[in-house]
Amino acid sequence: MKYILVSIGLFFCHIAVSQQADYVDFKKIQAYVEPDISTKRISGDIQVVFEILKPTDSIFLDSQNMMFSNVLMNGEEILHKNDGKKLILFHSFKASQENQITFQYTATPKKALYFVGWDNEAPNQIWTQGQGKYTSNWLPSIDDMNDKIEFDLTIEFDSNYQVISNGKLIDTQVLGDKTIWNYNMKQPMVSYLVALAVGKYNKIEDVSASGTPLHMYYYPKDSIKVEPTYRYTTQMFNFLETEIGFPYPWQNYKQIPVHDFLYSGMENTGTTIFADTFVVDSIGFNDRNYVNVNAHELAHQWFGNLVTETSGTHHWLQEGFATYYALLAERDVFGKNYYYMRLYEYAQELLEQDSRKEGTSLLNPKSSSTTFYKKGAWVLHALREKIGDDAFKTTVKSYLEIYQFRNVETSNFITEAEKASGLKLDNFVATWLDSQTFPYNEALVSLEKSQYIQEYLMADCEAKNAKCDYYLSAPISDEAKAKIIAQVPERITADVFDDGLKVRQAIAKNLTKIPLALKSDYESLLTDKSYITIESALYNLWVNFPEKQVDYLNQTKAISGLPDKNVRLLWLVLALSTPEYEAANKQLYSDELVSYTSADYSFDVRQGAFSYLNALNVFTETAIANLIVATNHHSWQFKSFAKNLLDQLSNSEKYEVIIQRLTNKNQ
Repeated sequence: MKYILVSIGLFFCHIAVSQQADYVDFKKIQAYVEPDISTKRISGDIQVVFEILKPTDSIFLDSQNMMFSNVLMNGEEILHKNDGKKLILFHSFKASQENQITFQYTATPKKALYFVGWDNEAPNQIWTQGQGKYTSNWLPSIDDMNDKIEFDLTIEFDSNYQVISNGKLIDTQVLGDKTIWNYNMKQPMVSYLVALAVGKYNKIEDVSASGTPLHMYYYPKDSIKVEPTYRYTTQMFNFLETEIGFPYPWQNYKQIPVHDFLYSGMENTGTTIFADTFVVDSIGFNDRNYVNVNAHELAHQWFGNLVTETSGTHHWLQEGFATYYALLAERDVFGKNYYYMRLYEYAQELLEQDSRKEGTSLLNPKSSSTTFYKKGAWVLHALREKIGDDAFKTTVKSYLEIYQFRNVETSNFITEAEKASGLKLDNFVATWLDSQTFPYNEALVSLEKSQYIQEYLMADCEAKNAKCDYYLSAPISDEAKAKIIAQVPERITADVFDDGLKVRQAIAKNLTKIPLALKSDYESLLTDKSYITIESALYNLWVNFPEKQVDYLNQTKAISGLPDKNVRLLWLVLALSTPEYEAANKQLYSDELVSYTSADYSFDVRQGAFSYLNALNVFTETAIANLIVATNHHSWQFKSFAKNLLDQLSNSEKYEVIIQRLTNKNQ
């Protein structure tokens, strides 16, 4: 028996190293799952439909740290092994169709499925983040992106919550205090695109020009933020479907904001999950809105979801395409000047990356996000200019038609471009894809076709002479004028304050030493439709005119700002630092600032509060306890911030003993 098991193990190692997809094709995974908030586990019943392509002695499902029971194939017990990473099934498999595996499982995910808010005052939610190979932490699946499967999820959960997953909601069934939500996906997808979101939501619905249902979820408290958050959604959907030339491939399109999400957004199939920090009011829309993320994740529904890279070598086929088509959608909303300015900014980032000797080929799987996203977008812009609009659109349409629901390499796309244009693109590929550096000079030639960019490039007054005064008073673009202001803020005159929001924002950021003659003009910035402007203006006015600090604080007392509470956090610090301001409320304001370090708030609010407390050097025991908790947060960026700050405080005699005591208490 020992010899047999060793032999089977060796054979499985051979199959695992080779491509399992050569032997088996998983067609459908039907999962009935039930999350448990008390244990932070998820369990369920799984049915897997698969086809054996050629004989093999074993197949497997990826499954991280799961427990299994009642493992059956076609209704009969099957020899299996759970190695902690995979459920391995041993059998003399013959080429055959319509096989079924059924089993029950329980998982305690360390990643990919997050229980948020149940232990504090943050919104009670469960949500997933499966990219790159993480879905197997909560749902038995296939990590290999070359195996596309239809996932149909049925979820049982508390009836007080909305439950959202990929596909069409077929029905719901109420069982006492729980509801069963039954979703059907219909089409195959990669495992990392499986989504689950649970929370308290309302939603608005729309329908695209082609008849696709659009579902936009929001927290009940955020009804006045729905329009600015989802502004242009339907317009961009209609634009992209027309521009791409291939119908939206899924049954519907859902968008769900969640608390403390790991990234800006994630393009799960037909079901984008995004950070609720993009849920903004009409003023916040001017500072940081969801439009680009919205368009980017929507574009992925074609590029990444419908056609998927075979490996990281071709990652630009997903991120470069999504970045480029998001820019096209924004161009349709905001105009050509916006489009060219973003391309210019991308080019500058790529040039800077090259100057640090960090540039890489677009086909290097270890390239940076800047390369995959922004160089990838530039490749498509340059290719379109080279082969023309008609050939470019024909290329994209044929590429999607041929490879829909399949996996692709860069050569597949380039071949279609050569067919459509009649051109050999070897030199183009060498310059734009293979080269480790970005062809900045060629990009600049393209950009200078825009008079707007020409004007921006000419707006330069490093010599700080009369030319600067000309530009500040000339009828040039807000972006060009903001560039001048950043160079020579001391030359600003009162009439510059009459320009647009971006110009006034540049004044607030750059004119830190305020001339008395501009005092009243500068004070007008406190009423701008920009929380970023208000934040900068409040601080600079408070510093420059101590005699009016109380007035400035009273004027901005009710402003919270962006979702990260940028204005409120600054206001609290200034209120605490102004001796004559509301002495009776100092403790109240101090407590409020400390409260924002707790897990009740999003990590960007907490990070801001921690940073201000550090600057003031007034960490309370409560704040330190919250910082220790933060070192275990699921966001690695916030976790890293918290660990670094805790290490810094540990070196201070003022906090060392407190940190040691609290750390020992938590062990």
